[in-house]
Amino acid sequence: MRIISVMDQISPETVAEFPERGMQWVKDRVETAMNETGEYVREKPTQSLFYAFAIGYVLNRLPLGRVLAGLLRLLFMALKPAILIYGAAKLYRSAQEREALQR
Repeated sequence: MRIISVMDQISPETVAEFPERGMQWVKDRVETAMNETGEYVREKPTQSLFYAFAIGYVLNRLPLGRVLAGLLRLLFMALKPAILIYGAAKLYRSAQEREALQR
């Protein structure tokens, strides 16, 4: 019952903006991480090189094929409902715009 009342309060426009805001958030975080990493490498090149070798060794030992395949399966499972919700929000927004133009 609580979920329905919260969903009633969220407008379709807000739902349609979720992917755009999410992508912007991810872009900002990746850019920040890249800048901080670059600064760290310039300040401590030897330590950075050691960390790079250690991470490379660990990644070489992991079953990355299985991990990536599992992540891709999870992504595809989550992608279908996300596309459905995004499409429904866009359809609702389009209907609202048509209704506003007809007035």
